[in-house]
Amino acid sequence: MKPLAFYEFFAGGGMARAGLGKKWKCLFANDIDVKKAASYATNWGASHLKVADVGSLDTSALPGTADLSWASFPCQDLSLAGSYVGLQGKRSGTFWSFWSLMQNLAEVGRAPRVVVLENVCGALTSHGGRDFLAISEALTNGGYRFGAMVMDAVHFLPQSRPRLFIVAINRHYDFPDSFLRTGPSPLWHPERLTRAWRQLPEDAKDAWVWWELPDVCRREQALSDFIEEDPEGVDWHSAAETRRILAMMSAVNRKKVESAKQARRRMVGTIYKRTRESTTGEKMQRAEVRFDDIAGCLRTPAGGSSRQLIMVVDGNLVRSRLLSPREAARLMGLQDSYILPAKYNEAYHLCGDGVAVPVVRFLAANLLEPLIAKSIPAKQEAA
Repeated sequence: MKPLAFYEFFAGGGMARAGLGKKWKCLFANDIDVKKAASYATNWGASHLKVADVGSLDTSALPGTADLSWASFPCQDLSLAGSYVGLQGKRSGTFWSFWSLMQNLAEVGRAPRVVVLENVCGALTSHGGRDFLAISEALTNGGYRFGAMVMDAVHFLPQSRPRLFIVAINRHYDFPDSFLRTGPSPLWHPERLTRAWRQLPEDAKDAWVWWELPDVCRREQALSDFIEEDPEGVDWHSAAETRRILAMMSAVNRKKVESAKQARRRMVGTIYKRTRESTTGEKMQRAEVRFDDIAGCLRTPAGGSSRQLIMVVDGNLVRSRLLSPREAARLMGLQDSYILPAKYNEAYHLCGDGVAVPVVRFLAANLLEPLIAKSIPAKQEAA
């Protein structure tokens, strides 16, 4: 079977490529970040990789015609950490440069059959929903039918990581009704998505489709399966450092630790340090822990976000440390054979800024691959 061809924009370390897998051939990959691009080249090769601002590219840089164009455009301005600047922000605003390139491909008869946009769920609500409306209008006016889903990596990996996936197919292709639902699915189309859909104008609603996806199998792995006793790149904290973290916890979070001590088994929790307001209005840093065997959402150690810590409780023994780079990579679904940057922050940033590999694989296997295989050129109406 001939491999499906794709372009990968805002490629990072190539996690979308890892999820698409061996049935796909990458014709072109692009990222502006030199360090991420170095990891991409190390793991996937550099012959098809262009390290440049997407706004500097033209159609001559993109070989062939792609079945799929994947774009995990920067989320910082669409997330809480980015203060919801939205598509007008310097980083997330690069979406428009990407979309202009897609439109230029269409003008020369090389429009990708399918486009996937991936971002944080803040894209649904930033600027009061106007950013999602703008994306929807761009797809509609660009000649695509489209639908969106919120897919959480927690269904596949022990990490809470909900993300928005918009899947669009060129109007020049017809496809069977079996790919469509008559309305939203409780699993893939939560209320925040349907609320954003209701705010769309009629032309965008006319272009909208509710994609059909199957339910997911029960996840077998827990966070504790990913945690190493002797990790590389990080050290266990001293007893004093662990006590300091415990002292930063509220009464509610300290109670979680005490409950973990009584569990009569090894308990693994994760911690994020967050700025909270006290009852007197004073801002202070708090350590917030969870022991549900699920990691918090990995984030980039920039823009005020903290790095995730782990806490291991075994009876009265309580230990803590940073999550290791390899553990972070596993929580993104990367194989241990994936070569990570040597520096901690670079490795953690690479993982925290990526897309979860098994989510991409699930989407590819259950929608993208069969959709491309079964879609056919639409019949042109007689003049």
